[in-house]
Amino acid sequence: MNTIDSPRTSASPTSTTSTTPTTPTTAPPPETAGAGILQRTFAVIRALGDAKPEGERVTHIAKAVGLSQATVHRILHALIAEQVVEQDETSKLYRLSIDFFAMAAQAGNPSGMRTLCRPSLLRLCASLGDTIFLLVRSSFDAVCLDMCEGPFPIRSFTGDIGGRVALGVGQGSLAILAFLPEAEREEIIRFNVPRLRGYGVLDEVYLRTEIERVRQLGYAGSNSGVLDGMAGVAVPVFDRTGHAVAALSVGTLAARLSQDRLPMVVELLRRQAELIGPQTNPFDVAMRRPMHGLTRALTTEPLA
Repeated sequence: MNTIDSPRTSASPTSTTSTTPTTPTTAPPPETAGAGILQRTFAVIRALGDAKPEGERVTHIAKAVGLSQATVHRILHALIAEQVVEQDETSKLYRLSIDFFAMAAQAGNPSGMRTLCRPSLLRLCASLGDTIFLLVRSSFDAVCLDMCEGPFPIRSFTGDIGGRVALGVGQGSLAILAFLPEAEREEIIRFNVPRLRGYGVLDEVYLRTEIERVRQLGYAGSNSGVLDGMAGVAVPVFDRTGHAVAALSVGTLAARLSQDRLPMVVELLRRQAELIGPQTNPFDVAMRRPMHGLTRALTTEPLA
């Protein structure tokens, strides 16, 4: 007798898998994924920028940016391929490459320090009615990168644009020297002391006393007595890292820089220095090789 199989009450594993509804996964848009990769890459670059000069290990970089070591390792090797990062063959530490700094040297303010500061010089000259100088450091010297001449005939250590003076001579160069890192400042003092003796009243004791005074007051001035009848006051210009890279200085007649007028002059100088500082480009040729940058500027733009 033929029998009829009863219907199965349970489905096979295959049928169960095929009938179970699935939730589709949506991939992030390409532009969103690309932005995430870019953000992680720049996080790694910034971490290397904050690292020790000799470099950093993958583990420390990963911890600093909050990514896995594998992800950071892939990013680092992609950056090495683009010559943005290099790895020391001996220590295996990663650091930013020379090519990265070469690119940075072409960035920032394209017009240079002189153009950046020119409006401030004009404002100060108009407000004070005195001659204003912009000085930058050049090795053991300070160079007058720009000036805006006032109505009063004055004499200065640097003379005209392009003039240089040993760091420590005159208010502008003293304002720079006083706020350099201590080790750097000591080397400059040691080198410059024999050069200062040519100015008569200047010696090492005098220079160190003046440096300490400038550091306490925050400015250099006013009447040094070296240039008869002349007086001046200067404030340092600090970049975004707090390093003294330049100075704004007023040169005037001694009679015009009384103790009553001095605080107002210092305040105006400070305001302009604070405006300039955060905008300075640390790779600006005017701050690394001021005479080279000045020559190039003077051949491409008018002085006034």
